[in-house]
Amino acid sequence: MVKKQKLDLSRHLFWKKITRLFRFLLVGVLGFILLSLINNLAIRLPQNLTQDVDAILVLGGSVQREIYATELADAYPKLPILISQGSSEPCIVDLFRFTGSRKSNVWLEKCANSTFENFFFSVPILKDWGVHKVKVVTSPTHLPRAEWLVKIHLGAQGIAAEMSIVKETGIPGNNESLIKTGLDITRSMVWGIFSQIIRPYCSDVTELSKVDLNNWKNQNYQCESRLRLYKNLQRKKQGLGF
Repeated sequence: MVKKQKLDLSRHLFWKKITRLFRFLLVGVLGFILLSLINNLAIRLPQNLTQDVDAILVLGGSVQREIYATELADAYPKLPILISQGSSEPCIVDLFRFTGSRKSNVWLEKCANSTFENFFFSVPILKDWGVHKVKVVTSPTHLPRAEWLVKIHLGAQGIAAEMSIVKETGIPGNNESLIKTGLDITRSMVWGIFSQIIRPYCSDVTELSKVDLNNWKNQNYQCESRLRLYKNLQRKKQGLGF
């Protein structure tokens, strides 16, 4: 009986220590998250708002955004450009060739399958680049959801942003609804907390200048017609917009 009581007491003390350790770690993690958020939102973000744009993020879903990316590549030759899940790689290569725009320091992220994931995978890349302020390219058909996600995902990391809105033609690449917007805002706010301690990794990031077109020869991919691209670019030059 005495041995059993001692064994029970030993087990009780052991689990008591484990519980205390767990509570200590939990308080430490929550404290770190809180301090990180405060630092990013209250200190880094206001500071970065006064900085110049040092990177460009293009949200996939529209060839017009990619056409605009070619213009930005020429207008800002030193800035890195990240196109998050846009058209197929050979299509974007052809587009940059067609417009004669620079392909160096233009990167393609192919992990995202939604607007939420555009930021989920792109923000860690921007942080690795040491970005302070980013120009985000999207379309009117993608608002206000994209703008909310910009504020939440980038703001939670202390990265400032400015929006560049490109008009769509034809069928929009994004269909917005209050439900979709509400769900994405909700999970983005939750992720804004966990993103202080977790960094997603995208294994499918390629520099545009290094895309191997030979790998695409036997694959069935489709691009916007060259005729349509030419007409869009001509309209842009004439000041008619997209």
